[in-house]
Amino acid sequence: MPLVLLEEPLFLHILTQLRDERTDQVMFRKGMVRLGRLMGYKIANYLDFDYVTVRTPLGVTTRGVVIRDLDNIVIINVLRAATPLVEGLLKAFPAARQGIIAASRKEIEAPEPPKEMEIIISYEKIPRITENDVVIVADPMIATASTMLKVIEKVSKSSPKRMIIASVIASKYGVRRILERHPNVMLFTVSVDPELNSKGYIIPGLGDAGDRSFG
Repeated sequence: MPLVLLEEPLFLHILTQLRDERTDQVMFRKGMVRLGRLMGYKIANYLDFDYVTVRTPLGVTTRGVVIRDLDNIVIINVLRAATPLVEGLLKAFPAARQGIIAASRKEIEAPEPPKEMEIIISYEKIPRITENDVVIVADPMIATASTMLKVIEKVSKSSPKRMIIASVIASKYGVRRILERHPNVMLFTVSVDPELNSKGYIIPGLGDAGDRSFG
């Protein structure tokens, strides 16, 4: 299941608030945090686990589950738009190690939707990643996927156990580009929107997530 659509009513309720142009900065950022937390809980259900036996305070043994990957999570924050989303993810994965990649795209105006955007990475700080780690790359908007493909290229050199993308909205084109090049990556998103405009923004989308979060 390389693409996981989070279509439950609560996810869609929060997304509807984020799409609404009347939603102010504070409520937009809070909505991003909530989605990050809920998305983290969903991602946890796809991690590797073991069945164990524990003894309760009543002296009875019972079967339980231990998600062993919870101790090996690395979250990559694609600045600046992903910061509220990462804040929510950390509520689900409080022991996660964190990395930062500051990426910006060169804005263009074209006669038709662009297929590729020029991406400038101005800063990166990524912790050591091993073959036992699950890497979660957080970026709320995947338009042409130019930024995400660059980030995946950097992180995949460390050969992590698994790579997961946490996004809020992705375009059909962006999803296709990622999964064609990296079929083993899992992409979690609330909505796959149909198109891009001439500036490379997702339509209908929700605007610029960074601007709306931070003013």
